[in-house]
This record gives sequence, structure tokens and C-alpha cells, in this order.
Amino acid sequence: MKETQKMTTAQKDDELVFLPLGGTGEIGMNLNLFGYGPAKKRKWLMVDLGVTFSDGRTPGVDVIMPDPAFIEEHVDDLLAIVLTHGHEDHIGAVAHLWPRLKCPVYATPFTAELVKGKLIEAGLEDTVPFHIIDLSERFQIGPYDIELVTLTHSILEPNALAIRTPLGMVFHTGDWKIDEAPQLGGDIDIKRLTEIGEEGVLAMVCDSTNVFSPGTSGSEAEVAETLKELLPELTGRVAVTTFASNAARLESIIRAAEECGRHIVLAGRSMHRIISAARACGYFQNIPPFLRDDEARKLPKNKVLYLCTGSQGEPRAALSRIANDTHPQVVMEEGDTVIFSSKIIPGTDVAIYELQNQLAERGIRIITEKDHMVHVSG
Repeated sequence: MKETQKMTTAQKDDELVFLPLGGTGEIGMNLNLFGYGPAKKRKWLMVDLGVTFSDGRTPGVDVIMPDPAFIEEHVDDLLAIVLTHGHEDHIGAVAHLWPRLKCPVYATPFTAELVKGKLIEAGLEDTVPFHIIDLSERFQIGPYDIELVTLTHSILEPNALAIRTPLGMVFHTGDWKIDEAPQLGGDIDIKRLTEIGEEGVLAMVCDSTNVFSPGTSGSEAEVAETLKELLPELTGRVAVTTFASNAARLESIIRAAEECGRHIVLAGRSMHRIISAARACGYFQNIPPFLRDDEARKLPKNKVLYLCTGSQGEPRAALSRIANDTHPQVVMEEGDTVIFSSKIIPGTDVAIYELQNQLAERGIRIITEKDHMVHVSG
């Protein structure tokens, strides 16, 4: 933990404000602003800069970004963007909107690796001032004394931010769940959360997705156990589709396949991108090598497992192309099985049901969380 600068004393006209430009009262498209100082001289801190996905009401539009017009008017006072984690609804707009913001970006190693891939595609890799921060690090940005607090979520390195100012602390959770057996990555730091609560919190800005679902969310450990029991029972080829960003789920699938003698083939660009980023940060060091598509075709059907993108019915993703028989390498047929290790995101249900109908019409068995515990909320 780095030593922080001494916090300045609040002046008479100083104010602390929270201004969400996206992600509040809606799913995705997170863009949160904290402002500190007198009304006309505030210094701004941005937390997350993500996208949301079209729900079908905007034909021809795949992703939607928040409107940064307000902060563009104050861009000289925008100190930095701090990213809580690497999901698209928190980082997906960085490469698109950074040229309008032109400020430093802070992220932990895995999130930074994902963002840097996007910056390379946009030709910005040598332009954006990027600061990689350690898990649990404490650092200073202008009047903001910021501490990362490790959480658990369906991606590596999710963090809450304890944002201290002369007027008090704001606790910004990012996305979270409490998983006592997360399978990959760090455990939630209950001790530090308790200490921060005892220190005193002025306000909490909290993720509330699934807040109306009663009970507690299941653990990734339960999914891992289900997969180990389920895969040996299946004959023919198996494809598992899940959110590529859920590295813990990917590891559970890979381990279960290894135990029952199936070789893994990655199908989909996002799968390759996430695993490459995770390996660059020290994860996935002891998993078996993946097979190429052409190598898998030489093996018996019951020795192959395809790890696919496309759990939400995306038309250009690997599973949709497999379902409509347009994938250049992967073929599935009657007697094979597709496991949906994912939930239905609101707005994608029609696309998913159409995809499942395509698979069923070809005699391919479909397994979802309604049949077995192959998914838990992140």
C-alpha cells in the first residue's frame, strides 16, 4: 500500500457531489462522476466508462455509450478515470470516448490488460497515460484519497473504491457478490470492509443488480462440482457457452473437461482474448493446452469440448454460427450437447430462444440452469 499525500482541509465553499451519467437506474453503460471543490472550481473523478447492449428497440445498433457532454465542458478539471473491473459495461467505452476526455486511466493489471487490447485496436496504445495499480493499493488523485478493496464478482480483480475527501468518505462498490469459494482470484476482503465501516462512511454508491431476488447467490464452487458430475454422463461432442469474462467459470469448465478426458477447443474471439489477458497477469498457468479446430476433428466425439462465445444469442458469435452450420471449423449434430452456463440478460431472451430452437431442430441436446446448477449469478 502506497503512502498517501496528506489530505487537504475542507474550505468553506467546498462541496462533494455525485453525478451519474450512465448506469444508475439501468443495466450497463456505467459512467460515474465525483466532484470536489467550490461549485465553479470542482475537480472531477470519473469511475468507470462502459457500454450497454441494444435490447432490440434500436435496430442496427449493437452497443450504446453514455453521453459525456457534461464532463467535456469541464475536461480541464477531469483528473482521471478509475476502473473498478473489466466488464464491458464498465470499460467498453474507454477506447471510444477517451479522445474526448484525454485524462489518465487507472486500473488493476487484469482490467488494464483488457483495456489495452481495446486501445491497440483503436490506435491509442501510445497515447493514453495508463497507471497500473495493485490490488488493495491506496493512492492519491488530487483531493481524492482512493483505496481499492478486493471483492468477488464474475470476473477477475473486481474492486470497490473507498474514496476519502476532506468532507468524508464515499464507498463506491462497483459490481459484487459474496462468494466464499470463488475458484479463481482473491477472496472478498471482509476484514477491510469492516474496518472501513468502523472508520465511517458518508455515503455508499452500490450495485443493486438482482437485489429483488430472495436468498443468497450460489457459489462458483457449486457450479464446478456440477460440471464435474455432469460431463462424464454426456456422449458425443459437448459445447459449453458462457460469458467469456468469467475466468473462474472458464477454469471450472476446463478442469471438469480434463477430469473426464475431454480436450478443450476455444471457439470465439473473446475466449482467446480473456484467456490471453489472464495468462499475462499470472492466471491460468497450470491448465492443459488447448487444441486447434483441425486437431479436434481428428479425435473421437466424446473426447472434445468446445468452449464457445454466444451465450446471449449474438448472431456473429461462435455458438450462433455453429447452430446455423456456418462456422468454418466446428460442426455439431444430433446426439451432441450444448450447455448454457449463463443467464438470460434482459432483452436477449428472443435471440437466445431462437438459438436454442435452431439447436433443438438439429437434434442437439440443450442443458440450462433450469436443468442442472450450471450457472450462478455473479
